[in-house]
Amino acid sequence: MLPETMTAISIREPGGPDVLVPKEYPLPEIKPGEVLVQVHAAGVNRPDCLQRQGAYPPPPGAPEIPGLEISGEVVAVSPEASEALLGQSVMALVPGGGYGEYCAANHLNLLPIPDGIGFEEAAAIPETFFTVWHNVFQRGKLVEGETLLVHGGSSGIGTTAIQLAKAFGAKVIVTAGSAEKCEACLALGADHAINYRTQDFVAVTKEITSGNGVDLIVDMVGGSYIERNYDAAAQDGRIVQIAFLGGPKVEVNFAKLMVKRLTHTGSTLRPRSVEFKADIAGALKEKVWPLLESGKVGPVMDSRFGLEDASEAHRRMEDGGNIGKIVLQVRVASQNQ
Repeated sequence: MLPETMTAISIREPGGPDVLVPKEYPLPEIKPGEVLVQVHAAGVNRPDCLQRQGAYPPPPGAPEIPGLEISGEVVAVSPEASEALLGQSVMALVPGGGYGEYCAANHLNLLPIPDGIGFEEAAAIPETFFTVWHNVFQRGKLVEGETLLVHGGSSGIGTTAIQLAKAFGAKVIVTAGSAEKCEACLALGADHAINYRTQDFVAVTKEITSGNGVDLIVDMVGGSYIERNYDAAAQDGRIVQIAFLGGPKVEVNFAKLMVKRLTHTGSTLRPRSVEFKADIAGALKEKVWPLLESGKVGPVMDSRFGLEDASEAHRRMEDGGNIGKIVLQVRVASQNQ
């Protein structure tokens, strides 16, 4: 028997972390093709912070509750989803609703939890692995032998990109904001780590690549980094924009794009269709799940917070001290009530 209500995190009003408060909600109603997951853990991501600030509203039809990735147990299914999913331990990419004791997810966007990975680690996988696979390998077209530059190497995205790029034979350069973060990236397998507070990443990248520049840049900074990325890129290089932490507006000399024959693209994952995300899920299951099961790659865990401490989890992310992923322990909170 399922309860009629659940505890989830509400955004009281746009603002700082303190606007995140626990609230009672009706249990989510599952739509055709969806399942209901009893959430054990939920990942915390930058888009959650932007939503809290009022800068990234949920797409139409998505819950107002924040949270884009979950792990847990399937406790109900719609007629369009297989009953064999009932009782299965899964992780899922969702358009919202992750910060709650129960969350609806489309069955096409579920993935099994690999052997040896717990619920908290599983909740740290979907958003970053989907994002990295699409932007580094599908959109960015990284191949064996090429050189990848990742800004924010110690973030959830960065630590995932390092591992996957190395697993598929690329050379990896990262930027990070402290000696500790650079060491963490090198320990994960990055070939070079640049402290952007004390070093010019363009100059160091050119030195590392004997003046040639890098084949692919994955950038979450934007702002002044845009033109500097053009300088750091190789001829026919690619730049994939995944965020604009430094701002989306800047004056740029686009002649560099033409002279170097660069490709500058970008994407957001949250508003894409269920079918689009299902294609990524299929690719991950085929190409990456064996690496997770063998322990060759895995989520880097920074910290864990109870569901009721979601505001503290957001502070941790916005303070910029995290190395890897931050997760909410949802099921633990539920069991303790």
